[in-house]
Amino acid sequence: MDIQGIIKRASTILATKVGHRFDQLEIAKPKSQFEAINLLKITSKLSPIIGNLFEIDAVEALTASAAFKKGGTWIRQDPGFPDVLYRTGEAVEAGFEVKAWYPFATEITGRFKDSQTRFHTDQTYVLMFAWVPDHMLFGRPRLLDMCIVSARSVAVARDEHYHKPPDYLVIEPRDTSKRTRNLQQTNTSGYKFQGTAGELERARKLIAKWGKGGDRYQVTPEYQSLVRELRANFEYRLDTNYAKMDRVIHDGLETFKSKVMNTTVEGRSIAEWSRLFRAGKTTLATELDSRFKIRASPTDPSIAAAPEPSSPSSRSSESDDE
Repeated sequence: MDIQGIIKRASTILATKVGHRFDQLEIAKPKSQFEAINLLKITSKLSPIIGNLFEIDAVEALTASAAFKKGGTWIRQDPGFPDVLYRTGEAVEAGFEVKAWYPFATEITGRFKDSQTRFHTDQTYVLMFAWVPDHMLFGRPRLLDMCIVSARSVAVARDEHYHKPPDYLVIEPRDTSKRTRNLQQTNTSGYKFQGTAGELERARKLIAKWGKGGDRYQVTPEYQSLVRELRANFEYRLDTNYAKMDRVIHDGLETFKSKVMNTTVEGRSIAEWSRLFRAGKTTLATELDSRFKIRASPTDPSIAAAPEPSSPSSRSSESDDE
């Protein structure tokens, strides 16, 4: 099989994992409303563990498939890229980079920084899956849905979204191909302009000299040299929020996010559940009591201490770079 044949067959097998429960973990039912409200704030931190569990399950499922009994071996890389890789012992290698998403989190915080140049044969695909506990608040994690998209297309979408010189620069890693594998650099970086209005205007005039299309992202050494010169001549800061998956603006990922948020589970869409979990104190307390039988007590500080949610339009300081 060629690379795309491997990806296509493997994707079909992995798609059968929708609905899968991760029996290795179980979130216990909260004993109080205070515990429930605080649990909602930290459940998303299980995503890395659940992503790792999926990688193990994926390798087992792919290895057991008759489609891959000959020709190569599926392995899980930790550390390594991509997470799930098919090796043939020849030049042909294909795989999946796994991203787990808890849709009640503020945003998809997983990042994708790898350079476009890493995917010249379109050999790697991003597999993103959404998961929720069986009972929304508690229970075993369940794989709600997944999407599989070309990693190269994600990298291109990211660069086109972020790179807006001189206001924002995306810079390729330097050539480290002669280093040992563990020391090679493959991640791009994002930089936000920090100069004055006058300096910004001078930077724009410099870019105008780059010629037609000079503001369009290119991975060539010549173009990257121009971008590095711009960064050297003006003040920029490294953007620590760069390349979060929720901000890449990739058509396939955006469609997937909308599909998940509109999926109905236990009588409500995921979007409605999310709004409920961010609702005012009284509304949430009522739901915890009536639906989940999680009671408040005289010593339970949840209702007295829980802050009112911020307005839907407000964002944390993390979004300042957008």
